[in-house]
Amino acid sequence: MIESHIGELAALATAVCWTFTSMSFESAGKKVGSLAVNYIRLYIGLIFLSVFTYFTRGQLFPVDASGHTWTWLFLSGIVGFAIGDLLLFQAFVVVGARISMLIMSLVPPITALISYFFLGEVLTSWEIFAMFITVFGISLVILERGGKTGQVKFSHPISGILFAFGGAVGQAIGLIFSKYGMGSYSAFAATQIRVIAGIAGFTIIFFFMNRWGKVLAALKNRSAMKRITLGSFFGPFLGVSMSLLAVQHTLAGIASTIMAIVPIMIIAPAVIIFKEKVSVKEVIGAIIAVLGVTIYFIH
Repeated sequence: MIESHIGELAALATAVCWTFTSMSFESAGKKVGSLAVNYIRLYIGLIFLSVFTYFTRGQLFPVDASGHTWTWLFLSGIVGFAIGDLLLFQAFVVVGARISMLIMSLVPPITALISYFFLGEVLTSWEIFAMFITVFGISLVILERGGKTGQVKFSHPISGILFAFGGAVGQAIGLIFSKYGMGSYSAFAATQIRVIAGIAGFTIIFFFMNRWGKVLAALKNRSAMKRITLGSFFGPFLGVSMSLLAVQHTLAGIASTIMAIVPIMIIAPAVIIFKEKVSVKEVIGAIIAVLGVTIYFIH
């Protein structure tokens, strides 16, 4: 049973990891800025990954990867880390981790659509039903009817919503590129290549934006660095590797949908840590979304 659902279980583990990392990075980003957090966490994540692969594979770096693997995983890192996460981390600062991760629930349909054209993956009608149940439940949380007009609208700043949407597109494309380039290659070594690409991308961004002072200031902020280190362990190291393991063992659309339960998992810590108020509608939406994910395990 466990072996037959290793991809789905890895996706569930990814959701747990991203719950920790999103809240850690939101807190750190509000202290030292999202750009600095993005850049530093990739270096810390690379250290974790290199130590892990040295003891598990006997190699510090993925020198055994083929040219095909390097090309597509590097592109995945540029799109997913340098572009997608740049937008997502800014969304953390503007609208918070909980709302940002709610909007990231758009990753499953985007992933499924791209994988259909790019990888030729076809979801069954039951799996499509499960995906829409999950997305519908999460939509209940991020949408509301406005005042006298009764029009459906977003209840948070549009800039933050757009940043998060950009992050969703980046993650979806990154997942597809990863699956295409990774094949049966080690998920952790594959993550190393993606992180290296992310570092290269952010170095170029920092070169043109001249934000090195922000990085130095962040490195001196002990409180922020503790949060960045924690987020790096559960993010670039464990979480991203689990996400690659997930798409390696199940359809990309299914994996990304299960990963989308982060908005539900993040509600409790958001209330406890950030003192956010959660409405009854949000709780109902969470229950519906979790029901959608459960369908994957009973069909």
